Amino acid sequence: MRDKYIDFFKSKGHSYIASASLIPENDPTVLFTTAGMHPLVPYLLGEKHPAGKRLTDYQKCVRTGDIDEVGDASHLTFFEMLGNWSLGDYFKEESIGFSYEFLTDVLKINPDNLAVTAFAGEGEIPRDEETASIWKKHGMRDDQIFFYGKEDNWWGPAGQTGPCGPDTEIFFDDGRPKCSAECGPSCHCGKYTEIWNNVFMQYFKDSEGKFTPLKQKNVDTGMGLERILRILNGKETVYDTPLFQGIISEIEDITGKKYGENPEDTRAFRIIADHMRASVFILGDGVVPAKVGQGYILRRLIRRSSRYMSKLGYEEPFMERIALRIISEYGKAYPELERNKEAIISAINGEELKFHKALVKGLRRFEQMAAENGDSGVMKGENVFRLYDTFGFPVEMTAELAAEKGLKVDMEDFNSRFRTHQDTSRSGAEQQFKGGLADHSEETTKLHTATHLLNAALRKYVSPDIQQKGSNITAERLRFDFNLDRKCTPEELKSVEQYVNDAIKAAIPVVCEEMTYEQAKERGAIGVFTDRYGEMVKVYTIGDVSCEICGGPHVKNTSELQGFKIKKEESSAAGIRRIKAVVGKFD
Repeated sequence: MRDKYIDFFKSKGHSYIASASLIPENDPTVLFTTAGMHPLVPYLLGEKHPAGKRLTDYQKCVRTGDIDEVGDASHLTFFEMLGNWSLGDYFKEESIGFSYEFLTDVLKINPDNLAVTAFAGEGEIPRDEETASIWKKHGMRDDQIFFYGKEDNWWGPAGQTGPCGPDTEIFFDDGRPKCSAECGPSCHCGKYTEIWNNVFMQYFKDSEGKFTPLKQKNVDTGMGLERILRILNGKETVYDTPLFQGIISEIEDITGKKYGENPEDTRAFRIIADHMRASVFILGDGVVPAKVGQGYILRRLIRRSSRYMSKLGYEEPFMERIALRIISEYGKAYPELERNKEAIISAINGEELKFHKALVKGLRRFEQMAAENGDSGVMKGENVFRLYDTFGFPVEMTAELAAEKGLKVDMEDFNSRFRTHQDTSRSGAEQQFKGGLADHSEETTKLHTATHLLNAALRKYVSPDIQQKGSNITAERLRFDFNLDRKCTPEELKSVEQYVNDAIKAAIPVVCEEMTYEQAKERGAIGVFTDRYGEMVKVYTIGDVSCEICGGPHVKNTSELQGFKIKKEESSAAGIRRIKAVVGKFD
């Protein structure tokens, strides 16, 4: 499917670009890459892409808002998105034509099984009759075309302001009768499954909420690999597709249980398969388990996998076997997994061992709570939730342990606390987007350039083997993660800071050049995630101080930074150090 998609769009003049890392480059608004368009934001905003105006790829993505829902028929944390883009080139006519041709001619889906949606119009934005008329040209009947409002058929902007526009979503209609007269693609009865979304970025929303037509109109599309495979294979769920068969059979071999024999075990199989797949990919991009951020999500996924393996009756270490199966099956499409195999296995084994130790501590704490319960026959929801949140105990396990002591758990209180916890997590995730994707303000642009100078200084004064392991930039500060198994000395930090300030005072021009990836390597340019680069790349050179492959944005001259100050150097995770720094005028 990946090859069919890429080959089709290459035949339509698109350049193939490799999947970006799951860790967004210098983007504080999200923890992980959540969609195919995410790494392309600078180019959707008008920056020239080295590969041209027509692009296609398959992008690895992670979304964390619904981790607790994973285990049903459709929710996933890790998924792959097939995408194609027009950066100011073709628009609605060609985009819809490409999608229709691929689905009906290449995948041989019967047009009668398709349904599409268009924007119904709202406020100053008119009804999208153009999209509907294009679909009709391709033979779609009126009863296959549905109009919906902004909730269903509008994208963006990602933040408060920015590019946005109507979209057309393509659905697979499984042919069953409608559940009601109003039944359509927005209905949740299961008759319709969304398979593709074509976003037409044709407006800019300003800070006053006004919409103006964009000079560069873009097309951004995405089709979920797991969903389209489910439909083509005639399967009930995404977990029944070839993407999961190998992983699930490995779990069957380890546990001696069969997938699909009873609902509770089936849910456990799915959670383990999804979480292990996500964990392997996150580890493959350099994240390690930690208490905050991406590392915290990774730790939660690994520990949840372990808990659900216990529910299948298996208590021994198992993760290495499943991780190796995932690396074997996905290594060709994502070579970074094979390249980082040793680090992935080491980290996953270490975290599995830590959780088994936490389990022992949690059982000890449960005994204390049960003893403190007194004559009450009900364990407080507060205690049950603490075991869940602190030690990773599933409420079902706590209930079983309590029953052995003749106790019940206050499920109503626990569920209330759990909902509050979920709402807080989701609102926190939503807050991540409020600044808008890939903020390109003057402040963040300066800090982005400062990370290049900092990276060069660390390699010069601390260790030539230092590599960037993560970066997070807000308008106030930069945060730079790098590999080092010790603290930086005060003398090293002073030399690093001075080196960056000397480069700023030297007023060095920041030069951007486009070249092939091979030419960039010959030039000695540093690349953070080498597998993601296409044939052409952008290389930013700052005199003889720094030469890096990067998507930008950057200042024109180092003097614009004015000054540089390190605020803190600390541990981020095992073998990873973190520096927080600011730029500006300092007395």
